[in-house]
Amino acid sequence: MKHFLIYIAKILVVVLLIAIVLDGIYTCVFLQSKNRGKIETVFNSKQQNYDVVILGSSRANNHFVSKMFEDKGLKTFNYGMSGGHLFEASLMLKLMIERKYTIKNVILEADLNLSNDHESEGISAKFLPYIHNSAVIKNHFETQENFNELYYIPFYRYVKYDGKIGFRETYKIVTGEKTNALDNLGYYPLAKHQNGNMKNNILNLKPLKRNKYYEEIKNICRDNNINFIAVMTPMCENVVGMNYFDKVKKAYPEIHNYENVVVENKYFSSCGHMTDAGAKMFTMKILKDFFNK
Repeated sequence: MKHFLIYIAKILVVVLLIAIVLDGIYTCVFLQSKNRGKIETVFNSKQQNYDVVILGSSRANNHFVSKMFEDKGLKTFNYGMSGGHLFEASLMLKLMIERKYTIKNVILEADLNLSNDHESEGISAKFLPYIHNSAVIKNHFETQENFNELYYIPFYRYVKYDGKIGFRETYKIVTGEKTNALDNLGYYPLAKHQNGNMKNNILNLKPLKRNKYYEEIKNICRDNNINFIAVMTPMCENVVGMNYFDKVKKAYPEIHNYENVVVENKYFSSCGHMTDAGAKMFTMKILKDFFNK
């Protein structure tokens, strides 16, 4: 029995050592990544200067045309992340501040994402390779239920989120394969599709009275003398439950409501996402209202 227990202990030690080595290798690879996505690009960057930084979900990523800001002489990048929540938007801004970014204006898409303060696992996983290399990332994840496993068990995070930060992603970083995430200054244009979902029901959606991560973003901007512009972006004319935006305005009166600036279905790829033409109309309105001077 004693020999058996020693044998098992040796196996566990070997497995632990392999996990530590693999964890180190994967992390080193991610620390060299600069052209795969927005998160690693910010993490591995040095100080940047921006007139406008755009944050939010796909409704930021697909709705703010960065080049139109640049044409006005405003250095801009759209850091909206498809599938992301305010949890990730807040962490992204924290990373920029940690990297000593100088930012004059932050435009935050804050509408549907105000209804929850949860992380988006698919997006938040992309921060995890750096959890031991950034106090900001560590502190941001500390309140999550699975923090101890992610932080203390070697290689666990790479196994759990293999589809996002596992072998395939590591291989693509090593081979230098790029994505389109950084094209068009972060803006992702959409086309009109015949099969696009042009019906949406948000009747049961309710904004939180106090969204933790929205408040974090607002406070970070205040503490760093950044002009904070929070906006609600358009949805198509078929949406049921549009009074949700009135509820947002009541709970957060400082958020500017632009949900009805573009409404015709022809300007939407799906009910919650405008086409490139719709996004340009919307961006033109934002520029006129906030950057006309």
